[in-house]
Amino acid sequence: MDFEFPEEIVSFREKVREFAEREFTPELARKFDREEKYPDELKDRVIREKLVDPSDPWKTLVAIEELCRHDPGLGISATVPFFGEEVLLLFGSDEQKKKYLEKVNNGEAMMGLAVTEPGGGSDVAGIKTNAKDMGDHYLVNGSKMFITNGGIADYLVMLVRTSEPDEKRHHGLSTFLVETGWEGFKANKLVGKLGVRATNTAELQITNMKVPKENLIGEEGKGFYYIMTFFNISRVFVAAQGLGIAQGILDRSVRFVNEMSHEDEGYNREQIQFHLADIATRVEAARNLTYKAASFLFQFKPDPMITSMAKAYASEAAVFASEKAMEITGLFGLTSDLERYFRDAKITEIWEGTSEVERLIISRMLRKAQAGEQ
Repeated sequence: MDFEFPEEIVSFREKVREFAEREFTPELARKFDREEKYPDELKDRVIREKLVDPSDPWKTLVAIEELCRHDPGLGISATVPFFGEEVLLLFGSDEQKKKYLEKVNNGEAMMGLAVTEPGGGSDVAGIKTNAKDMGDHYLVNGSKMFITNGGIADYLVMLVRTSEPDEKRHHGLSTFLVETGWEGFKANKLVGKLGVRATNTAELQITNMKVPKENLIGEEGKGFYYIMTFFNISRVFVAAQGLGIAQGILDRSVRFVNEMSHEDEGYNREQIQFHLADIATRVEAARNLTYKAASFLFQFKPDPMITSMAKAYASEAAVFASEKAMEITGLFGLTSDLERYFRDAKITEIWEGTSEVERLIISRMLRKAQAGEQ
């Protein structure tokens, strides 16, 4: 088993690191967090330098990790313009891919994914936004909540209900590719979020929006399965977000301790060393789980249990690191960029499946594996 990346990925990581050190200045990070403004120009530079390339998943994962290591808000914002395109890549028609993905991949347009609704996020089968077949088009009505890129995306992959469920609640759901410029679509930007304030998050209101029949992605009624397939992909990248955040916190915590004066009073130095060791151990464990999950996924043999383990553990490692860093740094942490990391870390435990959802998946897969052996 080889734990080293090939030289090409090592060199690429260094390229991303140099970009982040040059472009992710503390002043810029504070500005976009304070103003809750999406960093369009920064996103354009990331795409121009091909730091996020949907055709090369290992490079994309490394870029997400390194950019979030330098600043989670800017890092996540700059790497989500392609969010949701895997659904179109895997299940869309050639015509849909040509019409929409070319513009997204060259930076002319942005994508997003609209699944979560006001009534709940984890209960995907409970989607209430509905689409009525009108012959030559569908008529969509409903609402979505906490949608990343919701107010700035040009296109959204949207999960809606096209028929009443049978004995299984997740039946009757379908995915559509919708254009946000269509009549009947309205986005309201959410402000005052706990963290990742540089990202654009919105509430969506859809009223009698006409969606052409050709914008149905894949087969009608298969939407739940398409979205679950997408989550098996996206959760690996969220694990990379958590890993990058945790590593960035560790970097800053070690630097703080190394710069402490020997005369500083009020610090339990032995306890600080224990905290650093605990953070570092969790970072390394998160890295191994994340890379293992990615290895399976990028070889087209995803392991949902390992993916859920990676996503849950890496996100919780980020939150753990942020809490311990505050204990280590005290007042300094509250007034430095560690305060922003502390706020930004939490979302990784929530989006793309909460830690509780990941644990349910892990438990279900364990029981299923044992039943298969009997």
